[in-house]
Amino acid sequence: MTDTPDHPHAEIHLPRIPRLIWLIPAIAILLAAYLGWQALSERGPAITVAWRSADGLQAGQTKVKHKAVELGVVDKITLSDDLSHVVVRIRMRREAEPLLTEKAKLWVVRPRVTAGTISGLDTLVSGAYIELDPGSEHGAASRLNFTGLEDPPAIRSDEPGHTVTLHTDRIGSLSSGSPLFFRDIPAGEVLSYTLDHADQGVTIQAFVRAPYDALVRRGSRFWNVSGLAVDLGAQGVRLKVNSVLALLNGGVAFDTPPEEHDGSPPAEGAVFPLYADEAAAAAAGYRERIKLLTRFEGSVRGLAIGAPVELYGIQIGNVTDIKLDFDPSGASSRVTVRFEVQPERMSQIGASRLNETDSLAVARRLVARGLRMELTTANFLTGQQALSMAFVPHAALAEVAQEGDAIVLPGQTSGLDGIMTSAGDFVAKLNSLPLEQIGARLAETLNGVSAIANGAELHDTLKGLNETLAATRDVARSLQAGISPTAKKLPDLAQGLQTAIDRTNALIVSVDSGYGGASPFQRDVTRLLGQISDAARSMRLLADYLGAHPDALLRGREGGGKQ
Repeated sequence: MTDTPDHPHAEIHLPRIPRLIWLIPAIAILLAAYLGWQALSERGPAITVAWRSADGLQAGQTKVKHKAVELGVVDKITLSDDLSHVVVRIRMRREAEPLLTEKAKLWVVRPRVTAGTISGLDTLVSGAYIELDPGSEHGAASRLNFTGLEDPPAIRSDEPGHTVTLHTDRIGSLSSGSPLFFRDIPAGEVLSYTLDHADQGVTIQAFVRAPYDALVRRGSRFWNVSGLAVDLGAQGVRLKVNSVLALLNGGVAFDTPPEEHDGSPPAEGAVFPLYADEAAAAAAGYRERIKLLTRFEGSVRGLAIGAPVELYGIQIGNVTDIKLDFDPSGASSRVTVRFEVQPERMSQIGASRLNETDSLAVARRLVARGLRMELTTANFLTGQQALSMAFVPHAALAEVAQEGDAIVLPGQTSGLDGIMTSAGDFVAKLNSLPLEQIGARLAETLNGVSAIANGAELHDTLKGLNETLAATRDVARSLQAGISPTAKKLPDLAQGLQTAIDRTNALIVSVDSGYGGASPFQRDVTRLLGQISDAARSMRLLADYLGAHPDALLRGREGGGKQ
């Protein structure tokens, strides 16, 4: 179409609207670039950690955390060249780079059940993760290769407190994680233990938490409280358990004597001895020690190293060594017992003894007074023996010698051993008796007695004796029956004689009155009458006696006298 005046040219102008759809890819690109830049800016170093196994670890999922803050993620898990362990590559964030020092520790947090604790239960839902402990602030930085811990450390680096070193001959039931107590209060735990070179014992590292670490002084004492303690004393059987945790996993306790409370803290690298029990730790506080020894000819069964040394039933020391001095000929074998006495356990009497330094002179004076060493039973149930100092009255003279740094005190058999020896001698003498021969002869004697008792001769003899007694009883009854009438007439006869005598006296008097004086007839008649009077009195007495004792005719008159 051409432009003409009648037909003007029409133009259509459309508005220019921007293509917003292209903005979306642009924004995405910008966002991706920003995120990429942010990721690159936050991206930290890649580290490798070696573990025995990759149990619970997954590439791209397992996180690295410190105090619940995510610091990285596992990137790759591979086996080592020798197949002995796994190598885990972890991409850390940039803010974690200052924490990767030579003091840093990494371990896998997963559910764990030990004798003392249960940990990691939260990972049952969220899964295992890697915990990072940066360690102290003085570690060197820029470390990229680590060896992971198989078990979590007992103490974190940011926990306040101090580490102490203990030394002992044997650890018993102690292990890493065993609790440490101060007066039955949990105050720390055992970190680790190592065997010393040349088998010189075991060194234990223990951590004391704040504020209890301030209670550790140079004079502090540590002892083992593992397991169950049984005390058989005057109060009966007593069981002592420090805690259930110490019973299951062992434990260590410590305390500081009152005189050491104001003492100085332990020096750097100080080593404390770990004692077997509280009693041994308390005894270690006595600084003065007198070394002694004694010898016994007999058995020392039940006496052990560490057994108490007692005086008047009070412990004043401990046995340190027991050795048999063997003589191949068997002539003079004996047991040497070495022990120590702590004078600080005793309060001295008298000002003169406070400055006494000559232990040998003191020992000689005591031995001269009868001091002897003997074994006494400390526990009848277990048979444990104790070494006792006793003053023996009228003791034989004994010498006190010096052997090296020890004073030799005389020993003697204890009372119980003496009783046992006497009992043994009695049994030996009893065994030496010819008991079988004595028994055989006694049996023969009893058989003879039985034969006599059951024999016919004895039976016949007893029968004859019985018959004789019966005949005697019959004769006595017959005599009593015959004498009784006569005895009844005797009183009347005696009365008639008395009447005759009275009449005769009257006649004599009448005759004498006729003659006017005495005559021969009168004298003769007077004598006759006296004799008749005596006879009458005798007859009365006889009658009375026979009436009371009719058997007197057989037995005779008792006493054999005359009336």
